[in-house]
Amino acid sequence: MANTYGNNIQLTIFGGSHAPEIGMTLIGFPAGVRLPEAELLAFMARRAPGQGPWATARKEGDVPVFTAGVTVEEDNGGRVYISDGSPMRAVILNTSQRSGDYASLADTPRPSHADYPARVKFGDTVDLLGGGKYSGRLTAPLCIAGAFCLTYLRERGIEIGAHIQQIGAVKDTPFDRLHLTSSALHKPAKSYFSVIDPEQAEAMKGEIECARMAADSVGGSVECAIIGLPVGLGDHPFDGMEGRISSILFSVPAVKAVAFGDGFDFALGYGSTHNDAYGMENGEIITKTNHCGGIVGGMSTGMPVIFSCAFKPTPSIGTEQQSVSISRRENTTLTIHGRHDPCIVPRAVPVVEAAAAIAVLDMILDT
Repeated sequence: MANTYGNNIQLTIFGGSHAPEIGMTLIGFPAGVRLPEAELLAFMARRAPGQGPWATARKEGDVPVFTAGVTVEEDNGGRVYISDGSPMRAVILNTSQRSGDYASLADTPRPSHADYPARVKFGDTVDLLGGGKYSGRLTAPLCIAGAFCLTYLRERGIEIGAHIQQIGAVKDTPFDRLHLTSSALHKPAKSYFSVIDPEQAEAMKGEIECARMAADSVGGSVECAIIGLPVGLGDHPFDGMEGRISSILFSVPAVKAVAFGDGFDFALGYGSTHNDAYGMENGEIITKTNHCGGIVGGMSTGMPVIFSCAFKPTPSIGTEQQSVSISRRENTTLTIHGRHDPCIVPRAVPVVEAAAAIAVLDMILDT
């Protein structure tokens, strides 16, 4: 099915932005993984809306309700969710919809949204309120599954972290591709606006504010790193790490490009400058550079896996745009009202971490 991902675990996302609930089912997830409720809610909060002028004002609690697949224990005054090996199911109730904001758009597709192709494919009854199933709202249940996968991997020495790489013209300091430590990997997550260099955070917020005041939006990118992977994870040609990670990343709304290591910069260089030479360090075989982002031939090299993904500017903007009337078959204009992110990138950081964790766990279970 189009809404299911995975070979060894099967993640299904369901619901819509303005439906009564959204949720996920996760089949094949191992039993015995303990996830404190406080950790899950903290992870979900990093993605949640309404936390600053750079995000939509829509307020949602994003508290998961598990209906299957977990047991609950009390531990030191807090709840702990424990996977039991059966299909896991969790829902989030939508409580802050304003469907009236979309009434005038029923006949007029929004530029760069899924409205037009979805209506042609599924007919006039397709749910497009708030974007329907194409909305970024559906990344919330993705984060539920991702939180469990991150916990499973962390217990086995595999850690994943991400940060805002760029917003508009402002760039953050990149991850160290050779000697990335656990503390450096997770440092950005200690702030809702996840960056390595706090000074760049202020400049990025300025970029977002300029776009917001102009009734516009701005794009950006997220850099993600994975450390602790064994050598040889993944396989060529169709089970390569790049393909399996990219596949789930492109399910995240607004992702339009994914690059591993030097990415498009490979097209500008030479083998003499972009090859990763091997060497010995503390008795271990390493590469002296990491241009390939820790993956060669679809397989992990043992170096940090580094990739970035680019997010297009939020297409819902307050300036007048050109469109068409589907019923009248004529050109028209529209102005989008409602609550929308002037930049989706800050809220996307934990989503990228979650997506990467789901993909990596699926590959770990190949072996």
